[in-house]
Amino acid sequence: MWSPCLPQIPPLPRRPTVANKLAQFGNELHSGQRSFGFVPKRRLWLTIALALVVLAALAPVMRGGFNLGIEFRGGSEFTVSQVADTDISIGQQAIADAAPEATDVRVTNIAAGTVRAQMSELTDDETLAVGQALQSAYGVSADQVTSSFVGPTWGAGVTQQALVGLVWFILLVMIGMALYFRTWKMSVSAIAGLIFTIVTTVGLYALIGFEITPSAIIGFLTVLSYSLYDTVVVFDKIRENTEGLEKRRDTTFAEQVNLAVNQTLVRSINTSIVGILPVGSILFIGALLLGAGTLKDLSLALFVGIIIGTLGTLFVAAPAYAALRLGEKGVREHTELVRRARQGQAEEGEEREDAVAQPAAPVMVTVHSVNLDSK
Repeated sequence: MWSPCLPQIPPLPRRPTVANKLAQFGNELHSGQRSFGFVPKRRLWLTIALALVVLAALAPVMRGGFNLGIEFRGGSEFTVSQVADTDISIGQQAIADAAPEATDVRVTNIAAGTVRAQMSELTDDETLAVGQALQSAYGVSADQVTSSFVGPTWGAGVTQQALVGLVWFILLVMIGMALYFRTWKMSVSAIAGLIFTIVTTVGLYALIGFEITPSAIIGFLTVLSYSLYDTVVVFDKIRENTEGLEKRRDTTFAEQVNLAVNQTLVRSINTSIVGILPVGSILFIGALLLGAGTLKDLSLALFVGIIIGTLGTLFVAAPAYAALRLGEKGVREHTELVRRARQGQAEEGEEREDAVAQPAAPVMVTVHSVNLDSK
């Protein structure tokens, strides 16, 4: 039985997926086909980083100081549980009527059906009056209103311990990185990245008005560890790329440092995303759904710090290290040798192109007859 031969239709080309595009993007960065100018534009990045540090340092001055938690400033605190209407204006009006001399009054919702009121230190009579006023205003029983007093000395002790821990952390980082990488310039560059991270993060807190609590301090110190880890990975790749570089004439020190940063760029972004996703979930669930203040303070510091820490490694630590090394005599001489080698190759290529383009000149050949007969 005869059947017609149907022509074969070629399959339609598949559109590249997002995963394929990202994989191709990472391969191009690793091979050097695609590159971002972290080192070539180091002066621009370092200038921007310095400007951000200065602005972050001035942020507390422009905002009138940090928004410190009650643990640092001291004062009286009331917690009202099982509240039907958590409108904070109800608590504010009750406190204003019961203790008109109270200052720095802050009424917030810290959980479902729970209101917290913080203010300056009250006397015993004022504490009793405010507790009764909050009980009456929110319509709860007396055992649903608790009060406490936090002295400023406790907050001062926490601040002092945090500063001491930060100093020891920086010293140990400098010594450890100097021993591991065998160069003090990597230690200084890493510390520059850490300073950018912590100052910018704290300055952003002050600028937006986020409350700084002991949980936020713990988050700041944790962010330093993350930023340091990211910096060590990038610096280790830089050391790998620049090992034995003085024997090569096809690439410079600055190019290899920039290649190392680009090769670890995808890893840095992936690590940041992996860190931000759970922290963002904790921030959303703890702050918006549960109203847990401790979770909010810790996760907020981590969320902001992880992003800034990644930027500090890419745009501060690595460019700063390149800037310190490019001034060395050996690096300058090697860069000049590479430049001359490339210039020689370019001139040789031009000569070859000219030789191919021009026709060969005719050659005159003179033939002399030789008498081979002997007399």
